Amino acid sequence: MALHGFIGTQIELKSPADKFYKIFKGQAHLIPNVSSGHIKGVQVHEGDWETHGSVKIWNYHLGDEVGTFKEKVEYDDENKAATLTGLDGEMFKYYKSFKGIYQFAQKGNVSVANLTIHYEKRNADVEAPDRYVGLMVTLVRDLDAHFAKA
Repeated sequence: MALHGFIGTQIELKSPADKFYKIFKGQAHLIPNVSSGHIKGVQVHEGDWETHGSVKIWNYHLGDEVGTFKEKVEYDDENKAATLTGLDGEMFKYYKSFKGIYQFAQKGNVSVANLTIHYEKRNADVEAPDRYVGLMVTLVRDLDAHFAKA
């Protein structure tokens, strides 16, 4: 069984792709207000909200797990992608490396989110991080519902 891998999904959105990318780049501090059932807080540890290489610490609730995720963010403005490279957190009990990618695209009147996790397991007994992809989907769906109300 391979220790390196990636998993992901694509979901269709009701709101424009730009709105999602904008909240990840510069307004991530608003996410706990929108997805409060799962994201309990986010703070800048180094840098600021919108600069490549800034480090943030996320507090989340996922099933029975209450955890933190310390990440270094990279933005790709052309492709509307935010890459969160894990530095520390609960998932590192199971994974040597963990990188989440939120990429948003506009296809005519339809927007899509491509949500991907690249990872390396600590050993072959560790499951793929499906539950974390589920958290990404929930967060983006919460944002989409919030944007639809506005």
